[in-house]
Amino acid sequence: MSPTMLRIQSDEKLPATADAVIIGGGIIGSTAAYFLARRGLSVALVEKGHVGGEQSSRNWGWCRRQNRDERELPLAGLSLRLWETLTGEIGRDLGFRRCGLVYVTDNPLQLGEWEKWRDLAGRFNVNTRMLNSKEAAMASTGSTRNWLGGVHSIDDGKADPARAAPVLAEGARVLGATIHQNCAARGLDITNGAVTGVVTEKGLIKTGAVLCAGGAWASAFCRWHGISFPQTSVRQSSLRTKPAPNVTEALFTPDCVLTRRLDGSYTLAISGKATLEVTPQALRYARAFLPMFIKRLKAVEVGIGRSFVAGPEAMASWRLDEVSPFEHVRVLDPEPKPRAISAILARVKELYPALAGIEIAESWGAYVDCTPDAVPVISPVEGIEGFFLAAGFSGHGFGIGPAAGHLAADLVANDIPCVDPGPFRLSRLLDGSRAEVGAI
Repeated sequence: MSPTMLRIQSDEKLPATADAVIIGGGIIGSTAAYFLARRGLSVALVEKGHVGGEQSSRNWGWCRRQNRDERELPLAGLSLRLWETLTGEIGRDLGFRRCGLVYVTDNPLQLGEWEKWRDLAGRFNVNTRMLNSKEAAMASTGSTRNWLGGVHSIDDGKADPARAAPVLAEGARVLGATIHQNCAARGLDITNGAVTGVVTEKGLIKTGAVLCAGGAWASAFCRWHGISFPQTSVRQSSLRTKPAPNVTEALFTPDCVLTRRLDGSYTLAISGKATLEVTPQALRYARAFLPMFIKRLKAVEVGIGRSFVAGPEAMASWRLDEVSPFEHVRVLDPEPKPRAISAILARVKELYPALAGIEIAESWGAYVDCTPDAVPVISPVEGIEGFFLAAGFSGHGFGIGPAAGHLAADLVANDIPCVDPGPFRLSRLLDGSRAEVGAI
């Protein structure tokens, strides 16, 4: 089932023209809409389902610099500042709290990786410290495990996946943007190699600038226009409890991850536990993704499901004047895997006796869209003037969403970019560049 979340209203009338059209109402698209509207541009945000309905409401809510890939650290640092300033600017709570994040482990290899990352942290002034065994135990007071050590990312925090994207979209509307839900973008209107509009199921919006922030659907949208975007998704399961005793704010362990929400409930998951479903798109880009899956093979299972014939990675064709695959699946809402949910619950109860009586409020599945190097694409698309892409966030998108949306808006508006966009260019995945698989 879909996680419970804040729902917002749509604007009734589709604009005939806009300075920019954003496809996809997740955290990236909603933030980009806000920053473009703040510049005084007319913006239309089109979403095939409802704002925040897919991965933006299905994540842990962590907003972190800790353990980031070096390429993402400038975005992560800016995002932490934006989470705070956006709350003040919009005047509504995004659920952001600098609570600090705690990681503990009994695996010496994992501890060594965190220790090695600390050198990188120093170059970027990340406020983090290693924990010895005693300090790790104190940071997870009440747990039954003995930890070898851990790390405390002191300035990191969490925000609320149930409300962040909708609140940001509403903030964009206050500045003049229009929001159109249940309105799928079927394709681009292109003249002489340049964008001249977006064809939606409700009509044409004329524009010279389009940002595709379509999450797991982005590659399919690009493919229709002859654009190669190596992307695949892994399926994960998570749950939310009913309000429960306060044992931690945000804790990573090898067995499970706990994030306390504002209402006293928890989001619970298992880090890295995922299923790669065999699909036509996954097969198409298998060679590009092979290094990633070799590196993470122990955490990824391979299976075949309905996604082979339905969903963002199925091979489909359509015309702009007919119903598209985006309308067939309004919200990508896979069933959670019962075995995974049972394992999460059992591990948490074993780890924290105080949570032995916790009850499940809801559980959900999700598809996390990835790139071959686990670093997002935020980039103009060569060959189609006025078309931009922001996708492939590889499970890291929520926390860096504000800065990623800011950067995407900078590119669309041809403004000075807030961070160097070079590491996020689409061409790195297509021109033979060898990029190391990013951090988790």
